[in-house]
Amino acid sequence: MIAPQSATSRTPVPRRAVLKGLGAVAVGLPFFEEMLGARAFAAAPALAAAPTAAGGVPVRAFNLFFGLGIPAPLQAEATKNGKLEGVLEPLAPLADKLAVLRNVDQVRCDESGINAHFDGASGAFTAEPPDGDAKSGGPSLDQLIRRAAHPDGRTPDGMIPTLVAGTFFRRSRLSRYVHSYREDGTVAAPMQESPGELFARVFGAAPGTNGAAPADPRSERLTRSVLDAVAAQAKYLSGPRGPLGAASRERLADHLDRVREYERRTLALEGEKAAKTAALPPAPPKSKLRHGDEADPGGEGVDITLTDLTTEWRLVADLYAHAILTDRVRFGSLTYLAAGERIRLTGDYEYGGKKIFSFDDKKQLGKSGAAGCSHEWWHQFREDRPNEALRAHAHLKMREVAYFLNLLAGEEAREANGRTVLENALVTISTESGDGRHNDVKRELSGVFHAITGAGGRFRTGAVLDANAEGLDVYNTLLAGMGVADRLGPKKRDGKAIDALRV
Repeated sequence: MIAPQSATSRTPVPRRAVLKGLGAVAVGLPFFEEMLGARAFAAAPALAAAPTAAGGVPVRAFNLFFGLGIPAPLQAEATKNGKLEGVLEPLAPLADKLAVLRNVDQVRCDESGINAHFDGASGAFTAEPPDGDAKSGGPSLDQLIRRAAHPDGRTPDGMIPTLVAGTFFRRSRLSRYVHSYREDGTVAAPMQESPGELFARVFGAAPGTNGAAPADPRSERLTRSVLDAVAAQAKYLSGPRGPLGAASRERLADHLDRVREYERRTLALEGEKAAKTAALPPAPPKSKLRHGDEADPGGEGVDITLTDLTTEWRLVADLYAHAILTDRVRFGSLTYLAAGERIRLTGDYEYGGKKIFSFDDKKQLGKSGAAGCSHEWWHQFREDRPNEALRAHAHLKMREVAYFLNLLAGEEAREANGRTVLENALVTISTESGDGRHNDVKRELSGVFHAITGAGGRFRTGAVLDANAEGLDVYNTLLAGMGVADRLGPKKRDGKAIDALRV
């Protein structure tokens, strides 16, 4: 244990510190100024340290997937002035932190006799065609980077090795919605598809009312706040004899308040019974969204309101970003709507204080079942038509992608090197389709949207770049820039480095 410290002789807190309690509870801590120049030390009970990359900034890689894509002509239109406009407008405030790539080809991922939604989604972040319904054709970017960062296969104690999560409904084949794979093509981690599952994965499950840890934290329901299990440690950290100064103690209090807020929101969506503590809310209504097999009734699609969709997705995004910001996870994938997603969306869509569109897919398409889903707007895309509904759906997707990215770009995400987590991590953003019309595979799997972050200055950002290359070449350029020796694709293939990406 740490000996009592005076305010002027505090022992530095390690860059990675976690509060741990019963029932596998693990509440990661935000970045404190006391972590600067930190060294390994004998910590207070359940405070765990772990190694980081040079400068105290760890290597991180995440794959961010959104379903259905953005037709290449709309991408060209939205970037014709070198700016992010039109359907890409929501990404504009982050333009200096992104490289948007045009003309990325995933045609080599086509599997004759299946469909480009599935094939394109399988190629996202792997550049390989699928290997059946339940495997990818090879590893994903994040997992090759993870293996290079942790060659012994072990991640630091208290860290989630890989986190896979998302809000999605179409699920006929695995790679429609999972986007993190090991070398053998198997999924790198179980999918957390509801806020409750994700909350339990990030924080662990709280002990039951009898004080015993649950036998299966993933399936046990929360009966107390997770913070109850780490209260003593939090009290030590924030106390006058702890290692934190006044500013960091205030930040810790804000952090724990945020955890409590996430817990309340999760309980509200999951429909749990209220915990028997004054700190938790009264019995909430059950979530209006479907999960598991109910979410995809024979591919016929589900009815959903924009409010319900956005509420659940944003909680998932908040929880996932929280896990990154507190260094609970450094690798994984996040999905906003599946490949070939089939939903019948309703509701008024606003952006920047203005109404953009009124969604009512079923009524506007004039059909029911699968034929009345937003999926159909992509199949009806024509360059000589207004494509008003498709544009609104694509704009919405970018708004929600930007929502997640912004969580990693604020002041609370600033790290020891002065950059934010978004700037320090490699976040690769992609989708399944470059067009949407199944009658031309080459067109459909060409011009697939891609964007990346700078990975700590390793890659050029603040630009729209014409890759004019296969996804395989883009991904291998990223691997080389991250210092990873492994490469994707056939070993004998002559690769093409995307020099415009490199700094």
